[in-house]
Formats: sequence, C-alpha cells, structure tokens
Amino acid sequence: MDQPSDEPKVGEYSDTEIEQARVLFARPATFVLGCAKIEQLPDPDLPEIAFAGRSNVGKSRLINALVGMHKLARASNEPGRTREVNFFDLDGRLRLVDLPGYGWAKASKTTVKKFQDLGRDYLRGRVTLKRVYLLIDARHGLKKVDDDALKALDLAAVSYQIILTKADKLKKGEAEKVQAETLKAISKRPAAFPAVLVTSAEKGTGMPELRAEIMRSTGVEI
Repeated sequence: MDQPSDEPKVGEYSDTEIEQARVLFARPATFVLGCAKIEQLPDPDLPEIAFAGRSNVGKSRLINALVGMHKLARASNEPGRTREVNFFDLDGRLRLVDLPGYGWAKASKTTVKKFQDLGRDYLRGRVTLKRVYLLIDARHGLKKVDDDALKALDLAAVSYQIILTKADKLKKGEAEKVQAETLKAISKRPAAFPAVLVTSAEKGTGMPELRAEIMRSTGVEI
C-alpha cells in the first residue's frame, strides 16, 4: 500500500508556508543596481528569482506588492522603460531581478535589441537563478509575442512559472478560464513549472501564494 507523501503538492501551500513567506517578504528590501552590461552583474552569491514579461505587463508593480512597498521598483505607464537588469536585495537572503520587457517599446530597434539581448544573456549564464516568473496580462493571455520568451526559457533550461497579472480587471470566472487555458498551452514545454498563479498587485490577490512559491523554489528560510 502506498504511504502518504509528505511532499508539498504543486500549487498548494500550508498555512505555515504562507506565514513564513509573509515574514520573509516583510524584511527590508532595497534596490542594489541596474546593469546595462553583462559584466556589471553582481557576484552570484545569493539565490535569485527573475521577473520577465511584455512591456507594461506590471513587473515593477508586482515586485512592489510582493515586498509591501510602493516605490522599490519604479513603475511607469510608458512601455519599455526597464532597459537594464535591475537587482533588488531582500534582507541579504534573496535577490529579486527585474528583466527588460519585450514586445512593443518606445525606443529604436537597436536599443530594444540591446536591452533584450542583455536579459537573454543573464538567463543563459546565471548559476544562482532559481526560477523565472513570466508575467502574462490576464486580460489577454498568451500571445504570439510571448512565444520567443517561452522558447528562450526552454532553450536556456531555466525553470519558469507563468504568473497572470491584473486579474482584478476581469469579470468573475474569467481569470480561472484564462488560467486553465494557459496551463494547457504550456503543458508540453520542458522548462515550464506545472502551475499558473493568478494575481493582482493592486488588490493583493495571489500575493501570499506567490511569496510561498518563491520561498519554496529557492529554499530560502526565515
């Protein structure tokens, strides 16, 4: 007879995990630096998780919501403003990394390629990178412009998880539909984590679960 497994189930978190993650992300968070060149990256001496996504998908707002701060990561209504790899330190235990957005950006093609290539270089060579969280606007779901990002992550063999953002903009029941469609779309991708989180930085939806998943995936303890 099979014995009950003590392994945590994908997408499910105990009250203890939720509380421990809350305490972790309540610790001091600070901006470290923004890197315009791969040579400027900080030493790989802490576990890191990175946030990627289309321009204006809400990466900065999500990072701010995770740590309970309004202005840690600078949010902008102008797509394509993040043109560096930005590093944030969480109490010397974990780094949060904001990658340049992809898709439409108010910049020349040469500039766009430069800062997007920087993000790809980071993904390929960062030994301390534990997971990439790929943000997708819940109102639109996966689009063709996201295909290159998914392929790049699969090629780099970096574990990634899709986070649906701006779920508060949807009608009741719509977010669950997009969540199911997204999970089905990534089911055969080799590096995709088999769970999709639904979030709203504005309302706080999904933040406790995301904190718990980050804590679980990095092995960071309080």
